[in-house]
Amino acid sequence: MTGKPFKIPDSNHPIVVAPFAGRVVIRCGDKVVADSREALTLKEANYPAVMYVPRADADMTSLTRSTHATHCPYKGDASYFDLPSGASGRNGVWSYETPHDAVAAIAGHLAFYPDKVEIETSP
Repeated sequence: MTGKPFKIPDSNHPIVVAPFAGRVVIRCGDKVVADSREALTLKEANYPAVMYVPRADADMTSLTRSTHATHCPYKGDASYFDLPSGASGRNGVWSYETPHDAVAAIAGHLAFYPDKVEIETSP
């Protein structure tokens, strides 16, 4: 996927990455797959905000790398992981391992599809 053109966020398609002031706990069923006080919030254009959790705060042993991949012209190439919930958790986690410079802060972080996990936030 590398080599595809990318776009720089601007006023027509803004992207803001900021530290999340609080704790994020992500559960897949009864299993905690991530627990972080170092999460980032990525707000892109009119899309819902997405929490990005550092890999160091995730139970990487519970995730299985998938062969699925996608490309975002603003963020770069995304790789995916399966959650420990079987077919319902397939490709439930994504990561931009080498994101474009405009969103470099999300490197080394994971994002979770909210319809596949429970995402709890607290102060």
